[in-house]
Amino acid sequence: MIIVTGGAGFIGSNIVAKLEQHEYKDIVVIDWLGNDDKWKNIAKRELAGIVPPEQTLTYLHEHKEEIDAIIHMGAISATTETNADLIIRSNFTLSWDLWCFCRDNDAQFIYASSAATYGNGDYGFFDNDNITYLNQLTPLNPYGWSKALFDRKIAREVLEKRRTPPQYVGLKFFNVYGPNEYHKDGQKSVVAHIFPDVKDNKEVKLFKSYHPQYKDGEQLRDFVWVEDIADVVLWFLEHKEISGLFNVGSGEARSFYDLAKAVFIATNKTPLIGFKEMPETLREKYQYFTKADLTKLRQIGYTQPMTPLEEGIRQYVQNYLNTPDIYK
Repeated sequence: MIIVTGGAGFIGSNIVAKLEQHEYKDIVVIDWLGNDDKWKNIAKRELAGIVPPEQTLTYLHEHKEEIDAIIHMGAISATTETNADLIIRSNFTLSWDLWCFCRDNDAQFIYASSAATYGNGDYGFFDNDNITYLNQLTPLNPYGWSKALFDRKIAREVLEKRRTPPQYVGLKFFNVYGPNEYHKDGQKSVVAHIFPDVKDNKEVKLFKSYHPQYKDGEQLRDFVWVEDIADVVLWFLEHKEISGLFNVGSGEARSFYDLAKAVFIATNKTPLIGFKEMPETLREKYQYFTKADLTKLRQIGYTQPMTPLEEGIRQYVQNYLNTPDIYK
């Protein structure tokens, strides 16, 4: 049995689809479905169970003899969330409970960290799990802090040679885009946000820059296609001997202007791109540059190429966004 927390969410549902594609059986999703269309993200899947998050630990202990792995994608992922108590309960306390379960029941543990742990990038974007390096990082929001806190907790457990799960893998996801993010509202990728305007021949408005080194729209991000994320997770699941903290991105820094232009091209329209003021609440917490260093991932033997931005956007636009109600 494989447990996927957040399995009805954006990244989680793509992982569930990948598991099913590779003929994994007995997949259990732990997630809230709510009152919107989030259920459609898993509507095509054959699942062994769907468990509400408040019953997580009870379910795990009732099925502890059957569970082979926990893929922990569930989290409060909104970078704008300000309720730090809620964030810690979801992103740190529950993560630690799952770590302990996997440790005590000989199960693999793969969890989502985040590029938000790197803050403004002053110390680079290196997936170094050395506690000294991790302590230098200064996330810009409570979400990033909660993920960094858990990364440091695991690093200390390993440093102090305490007992661990048979496999433990933290994956630092960069800016992920792709199908099944419809339910995310303000936290959807920029691709999903601007597509309706592109389709309606309207001007797309990107944030202005407030950093002298970056022109408007030239802020740089590592945009990664969600299919690549799912492939990496599956690879680790099948390589039980490898543990650690790893970046997962495209390995390229591309501008928001590049991204917007690619959406226009994917819809066969002439780019029409303008700029708007960034909300003042974001200006002091804004990352102007991210780029995943994939050296560590490549060194352990993951050789599959990452999808180029233009190709990922073409697939997303033409196979999903341009076809209403198409879910993976």
